[in-house]
Amino acid sequence: MKANHKPLVSIILPAFNEAGVIVKSLTTLTEYLNTLSDKFEWEILIVNDGSSDNTAELADNFAISNDNIRVIHHRVNRNLGGALRTGFRNAIGEYIVVLDIDLSYAPDHVEMMVDELIATEAEVVVASPYMKGGRTTSVPFLRLVLSKTVNKLMRLASGINIHTFTSMARAYKADFLKSLNLKSSTYSINPEIIQKATILRARIVEIPAHLDWSYQLTEGKTRTSSLRIYKGVLLGLMNSFIFRPYVFFMFVGITLLLISTYVIVWIFYHTYVVFPDIVVPSGLWNDRFTEAIASVFRDRPHAFFVGGFTLIVALQFIGIGFLSLQSKRYFDELFHLNSGLLRKSKES
Repeated sequence: MKANHKPLVSIILPAFNEAGVIVKSLTTLTEYLNTLSDKFEWEILIVNDGSSDNTAELADNFAISNDNIRVIHHRVNRNLGGALRTGFRNAIGEYIVVLDIDLSYAPDHVEMMVDELIATEAEVVVASPYMKGGRTTSVPFLRLVLSKTVNKLMRLASGINIHTFTSMARAYKADFLKSLNLKSSTYSINPEIIQKATILRARIVEIPAHLDWSYQLTEGKTRTSSLRIYKGVLLGLMNSFIFRPYVFFMFVGITLLLISTYVIVWIFYHTYVVFPDIVVPSGLWNDRFTEAIASVFRDRPHAFFVGGFTLIVALQFIGIGFLSLQSKRYFDELFHLNSGLLRKSKES
């Protein structure tokens, strides 16, 4: 970066029925951003996502008195993914920052994330309240537990060493973000970005963050519903599977294989125990062994059923695991190739 170059930072704020918080949040955010004029140029993009209250009118009125603010309107609600993709397309900054319009992540996270993005030459910086040094305030207990559980599961399933996959508070290099060809129209867009950035071997950095719901609980009680929470949890579980589906199949398959192995070993052990006591007219070893197995079967028929059934199912799951691993590698390769072609087409 040139010595006197001040980068343009685009702050994207998705807004759906935010009339109760939008004016106060925009006032707080713009006042803060004005203090950074020596470091960054900035713009705010408000994406009004088909609000049914007067969010659109309040946003437009606020933007009239500030040339740094643009408002983009969706005629119908396109959900978070749709709102973010609209913001990403229309952002003109060198860096893009996404915040929740209720400022549950305080405005100073903007400077922290952009500074980290520049200092580490990362493509993505995630504000994480769940990593060491991060914290939360006034987040409802059930929501906090579910969120931490989902993010922990995503971390284990993906093998990616970050603690918060669902956080919307992030900073991106704009040219990299626009090359990802994002598809999700829901909250899944945040894990999708992490997944696709990882495929492209992008540098993803986390910084400790403070998630504070104090204002939301006092001023925006109608903004959160239990349905939205549980839908987010369900999407999180689905994304855990999408990261590395073969892990789930392999885990189930290997677990069942261990169970079937234990049962089969138990059958052969008891066959060995009863074998010396078996007497058959021919005296052939094969006949004695067959009769020993039959004796064990008469005493424990369920063991043969459990051992055989779990072995067959285990082999099926392991087979599906290998097929999903192959499909995942094909997807990664194709996505990597298509992203490269997309970048070249934009540069030409």
